[in-house]
Amino acid sequence: MANHISSKKRIRSNETKRLRNKYQAKTVRNAVKKIRNTNDKKEAEEKLPKVLSLIDKLAKKSVIHKNKAGNLKSKLTKHVNSLS
Repeated sequence: MANHISSKKRIRSNETKRLRNKYQAKTVRNAVKKIRNTNDKKEAEEKLPKVLSLIDKLAKKSVIHKNKAGNLKSKLTKHVNSLS
C-alpha cells in the first residue's frame, strides 16, 4: 500500500483515467461493430465520419496506438466503399 499522499492521489487518478479510457475504447469498438454489421451504404456513410473522429481522439490520447487507429480507419473506409 502507498504511504505518501501524492502516491495515494496517483492511485486514485490512475483508476479514474483507466475507467474513462475503458469506457471510451468500448464505445468506439461498439461503433465500429455497428458500421461493420450494416449493409446500408447510406447509413454507413453517415456514421463513418463520427467513428473516424472518435478513433482519432483515442489515438491522440494514447488510449489506442496510432497504427491501430490507422488500420481501423483504413479497413472501415474500405468496407463502407465496398457496400452497394
